[in-house]
Amino acid sequence: MPWPDNLKTALEVEAVVRESGAVPATIAIIAGVPHIGMERQQLEHIAKRGLAVQKVSRRDLPVVLAKRLDGATTVSATAALAALAGIHVFVTGGIGGVHRGGEVTMDVSADLVELGRTPIAVVCAGAKSILDIPRTLEVLETWGVAVAAYGTDEFPAFFTPRSGCRAPARVDTAAEAASMLGCVRRLGLGSGMLLAVPIPAAAAAEGEVVEAATRAALAEAEARGVKGNEVTPFLLERVRSLTGGRSLAANILLVKNNARVGAAVAAAYAEQQQQQGERGAVPAGLRSKL
Repeated sequence: MPWPDNLKTALEVEAVVRESGAVPATIAIIAGVPHIGMERQQLEHIAKRGLAVQKVSRRDLPVVLAKRLDGATTVSATAALAALAGIHVFVTGGIGGVHRGGEVTMDVSADLVELGRTPIAVVCAGAKSILDIPRTLEVLETWGVAVAAYGTDEFPAFFTPRSGCRAPARVDTAAEAASMLGCVRRLGLGSGMLLAVPIPAAAAAEGEVVEAATRAALAEAEARGVKGNEVTPFLLERVRSLTGGRSLAANILLVKNNARVGAAVAAAYAEQQQQQGERGAVPAGLRSKL
């Protein structure tokens, strides 16, 4: 997002999290130091620098820290840092995935691998439609990631609630999602959970406009030979331009909705863990037999 919309949105998202019963901890890297939760002036520093801030995946963490650079963390790096800080739920816009033609190029986001080895719940609006969503879901299955859609049977595709792919599972409440996360962690599987939340109905019409622009931008990126980690920033900027800013409005609504759901899941998870502690660590299936 451009300045100052990015700062305004970050502050508003944090407010949504608080209002929904959780504690926000925005993650970024400043001068080589990972920050789990930031003061306003730190958020402003990152927001003002915008695209000049390096995009940091898990792979890039040692380099950015060693060189004392600023960094905007992707899902993979955010998950790794959040897990180190003892955070079990985090919210983002959408996850990376298998790019179209990825079966040839091997362009597969590190986000998917990270979810396969970090026991954390990622709450998002699914994967962007520029990705190969069927193959993305296949990779998540390969890595043992528990995937559920929130209040729908279809896996959402960021700006649109419809991807054409059936979600592996469905949950209808934050408590149900929190229970899934609890099972993931208690089983000690080592993998995480992805909760895909469809774009709010209020933004769905805007989302369809954005989808059309996204397809046009994707064709333009391919024609220009844009590759690697330059693809997403290019597409986002082109879509914003093609839609006259309508994509930005839809994106903000989408992220706030994810934050609302994610905070509710985090609060429900904390409550369930407290109750579990009071009852003891005996699995529910065994308690009835004891």
